[in-house]
Amino acid sequence: MFSLVLTVPLALASGYERVEIPMDGGLLDGVMFRPAGTGPFPAVVALHGCGGLWREPGKLSLRHSDWGERLAATGFVVLMPDSYGSRGLGSQCGVKDLTVRAGRERTGDVAAARLFLQQRADVRPAAISLIGWSGGGSTVLNAVRKDKAPNDGKPDFRRAVTFYPGCRAQSETPSFAVRMPLLILMGADDDWTPVAPCSYLTRAAQMRGEAVELVTYPGAVHDFDHPRLDLKERENVAFSASGTGKVTVGTNPAARADALKRVESFLKAN
Repeated sequence: MFSLVLTVPLALASGYERVEIPMDGGLLDGVMFRPAGTGPFPAVVALHGCGGLWREPGKLSLRHSDWGERLAATGFVVLMPDSYGSRGLGSQCGVKDLTVRAGRERTGDVAAARLFLQQRADVRPAAISLIGWSGGGSTVLNAVRKDKAPNDGKPDFRRAVTFYPGCRAQSETPSFAVRMPLLILMGADDDWTPVAPCSYLTRAAQMRGEAVELVTYPGAVHDFDHPRLDLKERENVAFSASGTGKVTVGTNPAARADALKRVESFLKAN
């Protein structure tokens, strides 16, 4: 079943497909954007943040519709699993005791999404990458660990991108190491998921010879890549750098423009 999304800047591709992804214990809902043509195409599994995939019932958040349409327009099948809605949950941004965790349930969703795509005739099985935002970015960090490599005989993910993830848990884990090229994109002034732990994680990974790159945007905060989000203070966040539950979010046009180009180039690299 197809459903139209709201128009976003630059008049990109116009629709997405609702899909059901088989997983242990049931089905995972998701949406999929496709390029024109029959393929097979490279693909991206894209992971939402703590706010979930939808801004209201039946309407994707502007970030997800924007990125889905942009990546599809450049030749990628884009699959966005709905980790929260599939389990009857709404936004988890104010929840401290999560039941759908980055290192457990959501990494299971990642594995299910990869297998779902690899069974499709329009997807190249060995050309699937990962991208995630905030909590979805933290899920990416869990999913790319060397000790989480798939053992099902299917091709692994080839590259991964993470926007403003929480890096502290992984940076403090001695066993953390990545098994694929990883690009981390962050705002220098992010007071929700601060840069410092990601800087430490990146330096340690590079010293081990791993292909990890951190790009930090001066003056940018959380959600800097959003297509149109006025700079504002957000309250009642479960985990903030200050411990007050208050954080700053908003689009940074310069950082967003660079990130759009950088992500496409990174995902298309050999």
